[in-house]
Amino acid sequence: MPHRLAHLSALPVFVAVVRHGSFREAAAALDLTPSAVSHQIRGFEHHLGVRLFERHARSISLTEAGTRLFPRVERALDEIGGAVMEVRSLDRPAVIRLSCGPAIAAKWLAPRAYRFREKFPSITLDISISNSLVDLDRGDMDVAIRHGRGGYQGVDTMLLFGEAYAPICAPTLSTAEERPLRATTDLAAHRLLHDDAAAYPGKTAGWAEWLEAHGGDPALARGGQHFSQTDHAIQAAIDGAGVLLGRLSLAAGDLEAGRLVQPLDGVLPSPFAYWLVTAAGRLCENPIRALASWLREEAARSRLPISSAPDSAGS
Repeated sequence: MPHRLAHLSALPVFVAVVRHGSFREAAAALDLTPSAVSHQIRGFEHHLGVRLFERHARSISLTEAGTRLFPRVERALDEIGGAVMEVRSLDRPAVIRLSCGPAIAAKWLAPRAYRFREKFPSITLDISISNSLVDLDRGDMDVAIRHGRGGYQGVDTMLLFGEAYAPICAPTLSTAEERPLRATTDLAAHRLLHDDAAAYPGKTAGWAEWLEAHGGDPALARGGQHFSQTDHAIQAAIDGAGVLLGRLSLAAGDLEAGRLVQPLDGVLPSPFAYWLVTAAGRLCENPIRALASWLREEAARSRLPISSAPDSAGS
């Protein structure tokens, strides 16, 4: 190997350290020991004749040399990775491995997946259900659907649809003559259902916030029944157990089918949205691009708010 191409194996280690912000976390992501990562970086620095990192007591930071080197190395590795993936897929049927949480899988993705198979019969969509984050760089999963604010570092993202919360219930509950449900004050006569999975850091997307925003008594939110899983809360509402302040995106299919109704006006917007996430550079691959386009089409068909959060594609 020519002298100028020595230490190529250190390049992905260098990029991982920058992305994760520490030698220890980069080592875990690369399935190496921290000492092995440190040894690779020190050898690379010796080869270059410059320091790439400033080592502090509890952190690291890039030097000027590291700051100049990182974006070019990152782009080069992403380009190489994309080329390898493209060549590997030339004579293979396309398979996309998608990771997502149980609620969006059960209430939104699974009921629509047959339409993806009909539109793209040459692409197999394997859905893995888990709330755990996956390392897309390791290749166990190709894409993930995540619920959050976006702006994720070191990956490509595309906004799928936004989120909002509103009272939903079974049709029979909303039309019951003995306990009408036509105004916010009528909620006092009904059991309130709470989707605790709809909480997000710094604020609880709950009944107290909705009632306060729409002229009701927040004290009503103290009672009712709590659920830790969104799909369980939605099913309870379908079964007539009470009125749920539900995620409209995940209840969309049940609202369209008439299993649920929105008895009252007024929504509580969420700062979170649903994002398609891939390893850097993979969003442009044809099978993944087809999936992304189809997901946006399904969101539009469900009349979900696609543009409720800033799109961070490529971030």
